[in-house]
Amino acid sequence: MRSPEDPSTSPADRAADRAADRADDRADRADDRADRADDRAADRADRADDSSAERRATHIRESLDVEMGDVKGGVLRMGSLVEEQILAAHDALLNRDAALAQKVITSDGRINEVQRAVTALVAMTIATQAPVASDLRFLIALDRVTWELERIGDHAGSVAKQARKLAGVVSMVTYDELTPMATLAARQVRDVVMALVDIDEAKARLVAKRDDEIDRLYHQVFDDVLAEMRTDPTKVDPGTRILFAAHYLERIGDRVTNIAEDVVYLATGEVEDLNP
Repeated sequence: MRSPEDPSTSPADRAADRAADRADDRADRADDRADRADDRAADRADRADDSSAERRATHIRESLDVEMGDVKGGVLRMGSLVEEQILAAHDALLNRDAALAQKVITSDGRINEVQRAVTALVAMTIATQAPVASDLRFLIALDRVTWELERIGDHAGSVAKQARKLAGVVSMVTYDELTPMATLAARQVRDVVMALVDIDEAKARLVAKRDDEIDRLYHQVFDDVLAEMRTDPTKVDPGTRILFAAHYLERIGDRVTNIAEDVVYLATGEVEDLNP
């Protein structure tokens, strides 16, 4: 094409050339506007995707929090039931109350039902929420603790069975230390469950340390009852029942320590024997 400044170019040709240039400029600007519009649309789509992902993540987190709260609630309920069972079993033993002992034995089924419900909820939460890292460890620890609590409930039931067998017995041994032992065991259950829910390492360590007192009381009961059994043959059978009951209470203390070790692991990531 000839330049518009070329003297040999006619006015009509120069006008046509300028019109063509303006058309090209308009087309270029239109292309630029289209490109910018495409970029803005892509940015909006990216922001929408990011926002949608954030909403989904928030919803999943909230759903996980709700289900974990339900699991914690189940563990707290189990702890409360177990604590009641320990104290009721002690009362049945102290008063040689066969009816109360039977009630404790029958009520163990409630603890088992809660344990099964919590275990099922933990499995469902892991399957549907896919928790990772600390959340997954916490759920697994809660499931393990329900098993320990269920066994503690069994021990309380075993104490009640000894109480049932002692109903009507006249010649009894002295077992004064059994009351503080049972009271402390029940308190230990309550405190360790709270330490677990709060992941409180300091409280867990304190609970584990108090197990030494349960052991001391157990040995005192053992020595006192054995001494009476040696001097009076009529006290051998009731004394044996009391020794069994004391042994079950001592085992409750050991299982509480197992739970405390789980709490320490959750808090520190370290496996530690708190009752070497």
